[in-house]
Amino acid sequence: MPNREDLEARFWKHLNDDRTLLLGAAGVVPRPMTAIAEDDHAPLWFFTAADTDVGEVLEGSHAPLDAVATFAARDHALFATITGALVADKDRAAVDRLWNPFIAAWFEGKDDPKLRLLRMDVADAHVWLNENSMLAGIKLLLGRDPKESHRDKAGEVDLG
Repeated sequence: MPNREDLEARFWKHLNDDRTLLLGAAGVVPRPMTAIAEDDHAPLWFFTAADTDVGEVLEGSHAPLDAVATFAARDHALFATITGALVADKDRAAVDRLWNPFIAAWFEGKDDPKLRLLRMDVADAHVWLNENSMLAGIKLLLGRDPKESHRDKAGEVDLG
């Protein structure tokens, strides 16, 4: 049975391996975004453009937006739901620190007037480990309840 720390460690490992999650907020339909986390803790950072709907909604709001991010590991070994507040962050030091060639491919440099840095301050996170569906099928064929093994593979984690 994984404990809270194990669930959190597995979450960060999978997020760092893929980085793509679905990010939605009040007034913004969930969309694939690349999440950046420093030292395996929140906040989660995202780069977007001012002319995207998330960029436009945040541009018109001075208050944080309620946001939810959903994540599925590439191999479906782990799923997560993260809730929190999404804000536009104007910290140039954070832009410099987080900048990388993948982000650079989308913008005309760090001074691109369309560039927006978003920060998600995490309030809650729930992580589920996924038992192999083939193994669950075998258990079912053998007369065992596959749900039993899932009971201890989920929990709230502290990503902060």
